[in-house]
Amino acid sequence: MYFLGIDLGSSSIKLSVFDPEKGITVCGVTVPGFEMDIIAPKFGWAEQDPNFWWQNVKNGIQILGTKHHIDLKQITGIGIAYQMHGLVLVDENLNPVRSSIIWCDSRAAEIGNATYNRLGHEYCLQQILGSPGNFTASKLKWVQTNEPEVFEKAAYMMLPGDFIAAKLSGIPQISTSGLSEAALWNFSKGGLATEIMEEMGISEKIIPEIVPNFGYQATVHPDIALELGLDKNTKITYRAGDQPNNALSLNVLKPGEIATTAGTSAVIYAVSDKDIYDKENRINTFLHVNNTEFQKNNGVLLCINGSGILYQWLRKIMSVDKSNLMAYETLNTEASKVEAGSKGLRFYPFGNGVERIFNNKNANSGIQNLNFNIHQSGHLIRSACEGIVFAMNYGFDVMKSVGAGGDIVRAGNANLFLSPVFREIFTNTTQTTLELYNTSGAEGAARGAAYGYGYYQSLEEAFEGLKCIERIEPNPVLTAQYQDIYHEWKKHINIEI
Repeated sequence: MYFLGIDLGSSSIKLSVFDPEKGITVCGVTVPGFEMDIIAPKFGWAEQDPNFWWQNVKNGIQILGTKHHIDLKQITGIGIAYQMHGLVLVDENLNPVRSSIIWCDSRAAEIGNATYNRLGHEYCLQQILGSPGNFTASKLKWVQTNEPEVFEKAAYMMLPGDFIAAKLSGIPQISTSGLSEAALWNFSKGGLATEIMEEMGISEKIIPEIVPNFGYQATVHPDIALELGLDKNTKITYRAGDQPNNALSLNVLKPGEIATTAGTSAVIYAVSDKDIYDKENRINTFLHVNNTEFQKNNGVLLCINGSGILYQWLRKIMSVDKSNLMAYETLNTEASKVEAGSKGLRFYPFGNGVERIFNNKNANSGIQNLNFNIHQSGHLIRSACEGIVFAMNYGFDVMKSVGAGGDIVRAGNANLFLSPVFREIFTNTTQTTLELYNTSGAEGAARGAAYGYGYYQSLEEAFEGLKCIERIEPNPVLTAQYQDIYHEWKKHINIEI
């Protein structure tokens, strides 16, 4: 018996096959063989083709069978993690009617802000714990307003992972936590935020069947099972956005526990049993994967848009054209040759859409204090790492101010956390202990599927085999040094009002 985890990111799609009896990942694949493009038809827009995602999910499953010799008929359940906040609109046949407007697209921010003002700030803060801002609900309204002929063709709205699940099963669905990610969950009522939809003039008919994060959701359609070589009884038993799922992957499930990741974007995610909100909407609260009617568990999230995508940009402009893994190792090595502070070079990593920590305003990206006679590639790379962590810490301070802080942060040994330099900067700037785990979002989705299927009787049991591989404590000397650099960096943030 195996469980398949699918992690749909904006750069790649990862798939892991998990053996629940041994508690290990048997194998994994990443598709496609290059970083997926984000299409920007206009400044501030960001789109991807859902059919391209689906084709690559199918390719990945087939690679597991042909190249890794997995007996695909032994896959009992499937879990799906996905990039949050994206909008996928499909017709009655579950075919997309337009490209997906993904998480870092900024076009709908003003629509969300206008709805926030019309409904009233206090009302929205009490009901949806924030502003509709730039979330999926606002993107849905943007399509209705600006592309009415496209909107007319849409039978259902869903998030990216819901689309993959629908293509697998033939059944349109959305999860409770997915609705909260879309700014369509009423926390005080514990149901669909009908007030938001009414204010936006959108019918509830466009919302598909609502399902919980864990448990039987649907069975893979017989035609798809036959095409992919799966058993006809294979079930979908878990789905969640990538950040709640990352927390799950790290066994971050209880109030006070904190997860972080630095993939395309950088995120710190804290679990709370309270309906936390920030009046300036610099952080956001969503339902955590293990939230129930009887036990409140929310995820308090801060997001910095420019993280791995900045590292990817550095790789491209420096023409590091080796394989992706080797390219990033080269960047990490160059950064390690430079001392903390990058000889005064400062990087502001705000070049990937409006930033939540600045209340959905554009913060200007840029490089400060560049000296052609002093600074080399290593200084640029290290200053970029410092800038990413400083931006994360800026948001972490906001989290702590509303009661969502902590002293221990868990991360997967992946993406930017593979870099010893990045880990050093993070630990000493945030003044937290960093615990690294050898896991991934795809493995977390597979463990979630095993629990949702009923193989494990509790989430504690599902994560018994997860072990910390490294624990990094702050260094008092470096902490003092980074605090000085951080405070100097913070003075020069330039926000477009």
